[in-house]
Amino acid sequence: MNKIWFDTDIGVDDAVALLCAYQLDNIEVVGISAIAGNCDIDNVFNNARNVTYLAKKDVKVYKGASKPLYKELKPATIVHGNNGLGDVVIPTSPAPIEEKCAIDALYEKAKELNGELKVVAVGPLTNIALTIRKYPDFKDYCKEIYIMGGAGIGGNASPCAEFNIYSDPQAASEVFESGIFIHVFGLDVTLQANAYSSEINEIGSYGNPASDLLRDSLKLAVNLYKFLGIDGTCLHDACPILYLAHPEWFKGEQCGIFVEPEGKYTTGETVCDLYSNAKYEDRHCKLYTFVDREAFVNCVKECYKKY
Repeated sequence: MNKIWFDTDIGVDDAVALLCAYQLDNIEVVGISAIAGNCDIDNVFNNARNVTYLAKKDVKVYKGASKPLYKELKPATIVHGNNGLGDVVIPTSPAPIEEKCAIDALYEKAKELNGELKVVAVGPLTNIALTIRKYPDFKDYCKEIYIMGGAGIGGNASPCAEFNIYSDPQAASEVFESGIFIHVFGLDVTLQANAYSSEINEIGSYGNPASDLLRDSLKLAVNLYKFLGIDGTCLHDACPILYLAHPEWFKGEQCGIFVEPEGKYTTGETVCDLYSNAKYEDRHCKLYTFVDREAFVNCVKECYKKY
């Protein structure tokens, strides 16, 4: 059983990832931390609580950092809308508000599980960096980190940087230098994890609240991709979740990756040695570069049929 902590800036594809995680037999979500990214922290916190309530799960959600370490927050409203769920409104969770800081809650859970906790981080890495700063021994209790972020080559927030890493490059740099082994699901693989419009509409026809949310919340993203000449949209953040359930669908290679925290043109670049003859001495990452798209989407469909 994969016991995971889900660190999220939820987000339309974050919601897909979380709703899939709740239906996969070999994944147990043991806690959720909210991080500002796709939208502001209040919307992220409420979205995580409300999506969990929609899934009829009892998982505690903790509020994390409201901004990057050193730079201004710039939400991705063009994809995620003003509320983070494509401006779709879902029922409000009646669960008690957790007052504990996400950083403390994450550390306590990692220590409780004594090295078995896997962190799935699908937003900016601010919460994880702050946890490492406050609790240097966190690395001894966190088994591995699975991130959606970065790219071996290229970017989408700049020519060389992916959105989650670019949103807080200093935090990402600290996490990548922490010594924790990191599984990296960057644009190299997530751009392959696309669902066509017909597949999104099929899921939307299942007639349950989760499938309705997927169909309606992805409309902004689908329209944006259509403008770019692409049919459908990518379910980026579902990649690390589905990998934990079905690693046989993915291919990757161990490599060294570090983050450029500041540069005139290279801020947020994940500098990777996978494509170079010169290798880092510290090769503490695995970069994924292939996913079986059909198996991936079929698994998402099966998860949503269960709601």
